[in-house]
Amino acid sequence: MRAAVVEAYGQDKAEIRDDVEAIAPAAGHVKVRMRSTGVCHSDLSAMAGILPAALPAVLGHEGAGDVLEVGPGVTRVKAGDRVIVAWVPPCGGCKTCLRGEPNLCMELTMAAFGSPNFLVGGSPFFGMAGTGTFAEEMTIPESGCIPLADDVPYEIGALIGCGVMTGVGAALNTARVQPGSSVAVIGCGGVGISAIQGARICGAAQIVAIDQVDGKLAWAKKFGATKTANGAEAAQAVMTEVTGGEGFDYVFEVVGRSETIRQAWDLTRRGGTTVIVGAGRMEDMVSFSAFELFFSEKKLLGSYYGSGDVRRDFDRLLDLWRAGRLDLDGMITQRLTLDDLNDAFAALKSGEVIRQVINFD
Repeated sequence: MRAAVVEAYGQDKAEIRDDVEAIAPAAGHVKVRMRSTGVCHSDLSAMAGILPAALPAVLGHEGAGDVLEVGPGVTRVKAGDRVIVAWVPPCGGCKTCLRGEPNLCMELTMAAFGSPNFLVGGSPFFGMAGTGTFAEEMTIPESGCIPLADDVPYEIGALIGCGVMTGVGAALNTARVQPGSSVAVIGCGGVGISAIQGARICGAAQIVAIDQVDGKLAWAKKFGATKTANGAEAAQAVMTEVTGGEGFDYVFEVVGRSETIRQAWDLTRRGGTTVIVGAGRMEDMVSFSAFELFFSEKKLLGSYYGSGDVRRDFDRLLDLWRAGRLDLDGMITQRLTLDDLNDAFAALKSGEVIRQVINFD
């Protein structure tokens, strides 16, 4: 089969190969035929070494498709079922899952991340984030396959699988944005746009989109931003205009850099909430004074996979889409084939697009 692979950190392009094989599903695993996959900035971050990834690997982690084959002991899905891929499969029985934090479950995730699930030219390859959706077929844990209803297009399901869950979930689950509140979102790519939509769904009165690309700010207005700001100085001015200088109730950082994390904190009012959604480098440190941490009483929250339970939240997000309250169709700015992947990466880097999908049919 065909797949997009990368062999070492620092590659700026993926190699499209046709000598790739997905391993047969072992006990508790499922082989999936991919139908659609989203192009996410995290794939670029993995290639660059910003995010830790087991290499060599098949890229991609946001997708939807059909179950081809199941391994021994699989009971939740069967061949022919339509599924969304979840790259953090909750085991359902560990302490983390049982205390209501399945997005932080590592029981199956670490094994999926660290086990080769492809053969490329006869050599073992890993899958990006334990998946590898830039392949025609892949094998993942059973709990990483979330049923997809027949009325949902595969490309809509693919968006739910990462970017939308991450962004909308940050507003609904992590921050629990209150009606009538003021919100700012720094970074208006696909995940940032999803955070803006999440804040709108929660009933935020003011939603300010902050980015350095005018095209992204125009998209942000379409999806619910009430005001926009290009750059840090403009953001400060809009914050003064909207909040009288007090600061926003909630600020979402969706970039993953120390300077924008600090900016998000500074734009948050005393007693407000700063939510870090962006995936940054492990060595990129952020500084806060001991005084400001206690005196401001701000809440600094990380948001991993939108603090979501994929078993519940994928369907909840699709219900919002069906009701017309979550615009997923409008987020897809390009539909491509696997051969177009490197062009898609270039467009993603330039900020020209919000979300691109690769369709395999």
